[in-house]
Amino acid sequence: MRILLDTHALLWAALGDARLSPAAGAIIGDGSQELLFSPVSAMEIAMKHAAGRLELPDEVRTWIRTRCAAFGLVELPLTTEHAIEAGLLPRHHRDPWDRLLVAQARVEQVTLLTADEAIHRYEVTTIW
Repeated sequence: MRILLDTHALLWAALGDARLSPAAGAIIGDGSQELLFSPVSAMEIAMKHAAGRLELPDEVRTWIRTRCAAFGLVELPLTTEHAIEAGLLPRHHRDPWDRLLVAQARVEQVTLLTADEAIHRYEVTTIW
């Protein structure tokens, strides 16, 4: 199964946050699933860090690269088709980062690992 991680799923797994569900932790630690990471999440993490809303133990580029490597994440490139899909989605969610992740999951027909309840209103397969 191919699974795209929502930004918070990666952050919570990497930072040992108790909000990561046991099922999500098992999926991330399993090693038998193809786990995908979006550049959308990289930008969201970098922006939160730059704004002082996210403290990281390393420089942001290093932190993202090492965590992706540690979890065996495969980058899912952002395409024009993903951007169009995000723009056409119903307005269930106003967060542009989450809309892009939903669009990527829909276009690529992958499961989205997310705790975000608003995302469940879209026609996208999710697990948590």
